[in-house]
Amino acid sequence: MSRRVVRGRVLSFVLEPQGVDDVASYRYYEDGAISIEDGRIISVEEFDPAGLAGLDVIDHRPNLILPGFIDTHLHYVQMQMIASYAGDLLEWLNTYTFVEEQKFAQQGHAASVAALFFDELIRQGTTTAVAYCSVHAQSAEAYFAEAERRNMLMIGGKVMMDRNAPEALCDTAQSSYDETKSLIARWHGKARSLYAISPRFALTSTSEQMEAAQALVAEHPDCYLQTHLSENNAEIEYAAELYPTARDYTGIYEDYGLLGRKSLMGHAIHLSSRERSVLAETGAVAVFCPTSNLFLGSGLFDRDGLRAAGVRTAVATDTGGGTSFSMLRTLDEGYKVLQLRGQRLDPLSSFYMATLGNARALSLEDRIGTLEPGSDADLVVLDATATPVMASRMQTAQSLVEELFVLQTLGDDRSVSAVYVAGDPVKS
Repeated sequence: MSRRVVRGRVLSFVLEPQGVDDVASYRYYEDGAISIEDGRIISVEEFDPAGLAGLDVIDHRPNLILPGFIDTHLHYVQMQMIASYAGDLLEWLNTYTFVEEQKFAQQGHAASVAALFFDELIRQGTTTAVAYCSVHAQSAEAYFAEAERRNMLMIGGKVMMDRNAPEALCDTAQSSYDETKSLIARWHGKARSLYAISPRFALTSTSEQMEAAQALVAEHPDCYLQTHLSENNAEIEYAAELYPTARDYTGIYEDYGLLGRKSLMGHAIHLSSRERSVLAETGAVAVFCPTSNLFLGSGLFDRDGLRAAGVRTAVATDTGGGTSFSMLRTLDEGYKVLQLRGQRLDPLSSFYMATLGNARALSLEDRIGTLEPGSDADLVVLDATATPVMASRMQTAQSLVEELFVLQTLGDDRSVSAVYVAGDPVKS
């Protein structure tokens, strides 16, 4: 690839913001130039026409350029059942989710949905995501094949699920081990793909399957582990019935050696002090999924409490329980959830979470979520005047922080004016 320069107002975080006045937490260029070559960032500096003469310069002024958004928990196989009416998590799973996911046994269905899913990620400015596939190995094959075709850094895995689901959606402890091991060998580290070992949650895995997941984690320590934890009170009660010797819900995963720095625990809403301590000690990540938690009435994530206990956190859309693929809409709802908790989520912290914060949660801060030289050139370009209401509000905005809050509160896919994946423009 020849050298390319992307010009605009450039924002990238270097530290976690400690408040709206923490200017040391980010680098900002009013007229910046991001130089890209072979899919990586070469430099970020003030635009100098003399020094960049003869190069391909793409000018996005006055829009704001950030690292591409990162989504740490969602279900690509639930794309066509988003916005399905139900009273709570378990009703929603049994009425819609398990029915929809059975379609992925059909020839060609996974490839079709995967293409639509990746289109939507790009439209929303998301350049990396961590997704659950269905129980069918071909759903993961389609997911990773599409990621490779688009040269996107994506993480995912087929779910392991051998009970409490329709027979057509159940594998076995042995088949889930064999298929997962084969998928890891085929896709982990190929192109930009990374694998997540994915026991769906304790309710849908027998102890034998949890042991299979434990073996996979021990054999492949460089892979991720993704599952669900303490999303819903009825779920927690059922987990206690299924695993009566476990100290608590977190203790189930603890007992099978599934907690570590690459463990992504979706939701983690209703946790005891002991559970928080275990997550902190193991380095596991509690993933905040505000739109799905509100939609399913699951509860309010305690971000400040978890962080005070030393628990690492991330943020995610969780579609299709979540109601939007947009990280902007997710940050908006996250702000509201924390308001109800009596906690503050300032605009700098929001955009840190969606970029460098989520990259750190994935231990990928050297590759994504940043504009540091040598990192992958995944970028999102944001327009804070994309709609008439936003344009009107921006006439009175007087700072970068105000602009970020306008984007977070009023923005959606229309605010995403351009997206780059490994240096190539992918949203027209």
